[in-house]
Amino acid sequence: MEASATLKDKFAFAKRIDLILERINAIVIGKRQPVNLALACLLARGHLLIEDVPGVGKTTLAHTLAKVLGLGYSRIQFTSDLLPADVIGVSVYDSDSKGFKFHPGPIFSSLVLADEINRATPKAQSALLEAMEERQVSTEGNTYALPHPFFVIATQNPRFQIGTFPLPESQLDRFLMRIELGYPDRAGERELLTGKDRRSMLKDLEPAANADVLLQLQHAASSLHCSEALVDYVQLLLAATRQADWLSCGLSPRAGIALIQAARSWAMLAGRSMVLPEDVQHVAPAVLGHRLQARDADALPGARLVARLLAEVAIP
Repeated sequence: MEASATLKDKFAFAKRIDLILERINAIVIGKRQPVNLALACLLARGHLLIEDVPGVGKTTLAHTLAKVLGLGYSRIQFTSDLLPADVIGVSVYDSDSKGFKFHPGPIFSSLVLADEINRATPKAQSALLEAMEERQVSTEGNTYALPHPFFVIATQNPRFQIGTFPLPESQLDRFLMRIELGYPDRAGERELLTGKDRRSMLKDLEPAANADVLLQLQHAASSLHCSEALVDYVQLLLAATRQADWLSCGLSPRAGIALIQAARSWAMLAGRSMVLPEDVQHVAPAVLGHRLQARDADALPGARLVARLLAEVAIP
């Protein structure tokens, strides 16, 4: 009975994931690989950083994920004058109770879009650190729990654009993945130019899941089998970064945990009940690219550093 129940659950999860991806891809055209990575990041209970030029669909992807997954959604526009209280919330004096009452900020949503996060100063950026790591916020001596599930999707403009503040390493490390959307292919762009407005389509989009279903999917992803040999492979990758003379510093254990979490979710999207080395390799550029830095900072971008790492470390 247990085996048949497990098979039944697996089939139900696979159908649900297919439906989720189908509805997302109906809005976000020609971006199947980034969409799959974004969903894998959410299934792994991570946070997502999307870096690209304006106008390629970063905000649309975040809003679509929230709508399809049936999650509460809020958007915070990060600007140079944004204050931490604008993110977390503020206490206001209540004349009736003769005391201060906390009014939650936009961070108190299941899916929070931190739009153009690197246009805010480091002080405002830091308002997300505790929320992303501990799923709580502390202010004026009190601690407040955030909704469950809780995800931050941040968008970031390229550093060469005017008015941006680079994210510090500690902030970058809070993101499980960093991805790029890129430009759509010719057919996808044609559909965007001649088809219905994506915003109007979002209004009519039916959810394919809810918070409870998402929690079940997350639990199933975290339960996928990882063999000892696969953990050996991840450890070899971590060790190689710590010994490489072409990197400024090695990867932390947290990066290894993130890599395994993401690989589990990617395997689940592929319909498998165990994680393969190919799953690790598939998610590695998104998971490790923003955590690696060449000793010569201008030598190679993160994706090429990961490609070199994967080429040098053999699968055991």
